[in-house]
Amino acid sequence: MAKILIVDDESSIRRTLREILEYEKYQIEEATDGLDCLVKLKQGQYDVIILDIKMPKMDGIETLERIQILCPDTPVIMISGHANIDTAVEAVKKGAFDFISKPPELNRLLITIRNAMDRSSLVVEKKVLQRKVSKFKTHDMVGHSPCMLKIRETIERVAPTDARVLITGANGTGKELVARWMHELSPRSGETLVEVNCAAIPSELIESELFGHEKGAFTSAIKQRIGKFEQANGGTLFLDEIGDMSLSAQAKVLRALQENRITRVGGDKEIGVNVRVIAATNKDLRKEIEKGKFREDLYHRLAVILIHVPDLNERKEDIPQLVEHFNEIICNEYGVPAKKIDNAAINALQEVNWTGNIRELRNVVERLIILSGESIMKKDVVQYVVPSSKVVPDMRQLFDSFGSIEEVHKYIDKLYREVHASTID
Repeated sequence: MAKILIVDDESSIRRTLREILEYEKYQIEEATDGLDCLVKLKQGQYDVIILDIKMPKMDGIETLERIQILCPDTPVIMISGHANIDTAVEAVKKGAFDFISKPPELNRLLITIRNAMDRSSLVVEKKVLQRKVSKFKTHDMVGHSPCMLKIRETIERVAPTDARVLITGANGTGKELVARWMHELSPRSGETLVEVNCAAIPSELIESELFGHEKGAFTSAIKQRIGKFEQANGGTLFLDEIGDMSLSAQAKVLRALQENRITRVGGDKEIGVNVRVIAATNKDLRKEIEKGKFREDLYHRLAVILIHVPDLNERKEDIPQLVEHFNEIICNEYGVPAKKIDNAAINALQEVNWTGNIRELRNVVERLIILSGESIMKKDVVQYVVPSSKVVPDMRQLFDSFGSIEEVHKYIDKLYREVHASTID
């Protein structure tokens, strides 16, 4: 039996609606004003809320904004005997399912309730499907090294909470994958994960990107724009490379985290948001704070939980498993059987200096799959991989081997020519 909450300060209206809806086999509860409504929402769930606009203590529009934060998927039908068209438009813009004038016409009210419940069912179904699909989109975290086991354990403990997380590590180590799994295992997994690369957005546009802007806020603002915070409402916002964010944008992000409210660029209206923020950076934010390039108060807001993703050179025992993982994925993308990889080739890959980390390893595996024969052998690694990571011998050894510094320079020039020729081939 569907459960409906009627919110109206007039007892006669509540009584009339209750009699009509109970006759239609709905379970009815009542609230006398906006505050009473919010209390009941924290105590239970409803399939539909019928909400009056003009009420004491807290009017219907403000109550609607709070409902959108507490339970954004619950459809709200606004009713009023005093409102005009502008009020109705404002209510719908703020998330109301529909607007009905008092006294409500019986057939329209019942049809609107059925439509609202149908939409609510579709939202639930969409969440289930999103949860199923997202499992195929998010790749597994591969590796059983001690550091990877620790990261997995931390994710499993932290993901079910709303604690903010700061992920650190060099480029290409897999910080984004950690953020995706943090979202995947959280109660917000049915909602959107919105990703923002702060380093890829010009500093003068980052505030508009995050918080949105109103029409006419600046020269090119020809229409209203919804920012990433609003897009992620109810879900997770992943701020990648947050160390590159401007100080003015940092101040606004800090305020959004403190108050769960944002203001669009060029606007003066505060908008409530319910967002879990996960941030990542390849910089040492402590040093950035000392340089005056990052706010210390924002750092402490973000770094409730710290997760450091190690370089690939620190977890080389994971390389065999990673290579097999990428081999299967890439061959599947190309529509060919997975290639056999010789143990000697795996050992050679473990000796490479992986400055590009996991991202570089994946590219190398793809290169080997394309250029090697039926199997990937050690000679393939030597031919197609080693030139990019060939190490110049220690300078002391060079001086011991050669008679002068000129001969050392000649050797280095010869080595680089060989590397360049191998790369071109």
